[in-house]
Amino acid sequence: MTTIVWFRQDLRLADNPAFFQAVQRGRVLPVFILDTAVAPGTSAALGGAGRWWLHHSLKVLVGALGGMTLLRGDTADQLERVIKAAGANAVYWNRCYEPKAIARDKDIKAKLRRQGIEVRSFNAGLLHEPWELTTQAGAPFKVYSPYWRAALKRPVEAPLPLPENITIAECALGDRLEDWALQPQAPNWATGWESLWQPGEAGARERLESFLDNGLKGYGNLRDRPDLPNVSRLSPHLHFGEISPRQIWVRTRHLEAQKPETATDAGKFLSEIGWREFAHHLLYHFPSLPSKNWRSSFDHYPWRESAEDLKAWQHGMTGYPIVDAGMRELWQTGYMHNRVRMVVASFLVKHLRLHWSHGEAWFRDTLLDADLANNSASWQWVAGSGADAAPYFRIFNPMTQGRKFDPDGAYVRRFCPELSKLGNNAVHAPFELTDIELAGAGITLGSDYPRPIVDHVTARAAALAGYEAVKAASAAATP
Repeated sequence: MTTIVWFRQDLRLADNPAFFQAVQRGRVLPVFILDTAVAPGTSAALGGAGRWWLHHSLKVLVGALGGMTLLRGDTADQLERVIKAAGANAVYWNRCYEPKAIARDKDIKAKLRRQGIEVRSFNAGLLHEPWELTTQAGAPFKVYSPYWRAALKRPVEAPLPLPENITIAECALGDRLEDWALQPQAPNWATGWESLWQPGEAGARERLESFLDNGLKGYGNLRDRPDLPNVSRLSPHLHFGEISPRQIWVRTRHLEAQKPETATDAGKFLSEIGWREFAHHLLYHFPSLPSKNWRSSFDHYPWRESAEDLKAWQHGMTGYPIVDAGMRELWQTGYMHNRVRMVVASFLVKHLRLHWSHGEAWFRDTLLDADLANNSASWQWVAGSGADAAPYFRIFNPMTQGRKFDPDGAYVRRFCPELSKLGNNAVHAPFELTDIELAGAGITLGSDYPRPIVDHVTARAAALAGYEAVKAASAAATP
């Protein structure tokens, strides 16, 4: 009996329920389908950075399995094609939780079962299924803290081991990974990424162990410092399923039991896994989250449209160093520190008053960890339009944020080297210096580094004035 294991966002072999159960059944045919029916630029499409990671992750997985059937085209058509070619009588997969994926999988499951094909799906990507946690009234949670308190009361299943006696079936179908052209060319904007990242299951495990050994201590306080290594950088590995949240949970709890002094930092780290869980919970229950304001009153906010300002933000040329450093880190590495993500997002929606969807789309294309649930929930959180959102009147001051969380200016100097000769205080606000002081550091504003594209005080006032329309709409909707 041959069982097709349809890999998706679960590119690992250990703690992979679909793969584990398929191996118990007999021969396994691993399959990955690149769905060409998904329109580029849509929420279901992989961005450029994600395509780079997918190439390298699949290369590792193919090597670990000793072979894999790679197909591209319409997913349902390709599954039917490979079932016939392999003579398979079962298809197993691990669940995805994006709205379009849920609808697609339901249709495929119903169709295959009508044909007499055994179909089973499993949870491989979350600690708890989105429907398993509800309020006392039986409704979905809308606030993170009570959600996470409820989640902490539920046991987490032990991770599954790597199955034994794996027999990989052969199939004449399939493409060469290189033919998919997932990596950027002309130009190769990902040059050097191989030295920054190690996609694949082994890389994910090593990343976790390195963080627990070197970054967990002090995480609760130091995680907000982009100049320090106290972050896990596991998000791309989690997004592609090279490591499971169960594996992270059990390994972290084990370390906590061995070293009780790590309890506070471990709890804070696991609460970040909790935010990811909460984001999936929201997306499942509110599938319009990526495209519509969760709080409809924000439909009345007077957003601006400015292609010029959007481009300056995307390219790290706003004139505000902590913002520009973050956007350049994103472009150069496919990643951005979480604290800085909040700062640059606040700047886009509150200083520039550009709709959060512009930022969500840019992050989706350029982040290696661009997860639809996390990305949508986080952007709406910053904008004030989402569930459990930050108040709209909480407007980050870029200079204050830089001086507080990058006190030595190391992060800004790394990604804005033209400012490297400025002092620790001045590097976060070069526009506050005189021309003579700037010249002493070899800087001419507007030439070597941009002038601010918007004045902070003026922008803050405009953002708060715009919020009045939201408050008025909210008041009008209240009985």
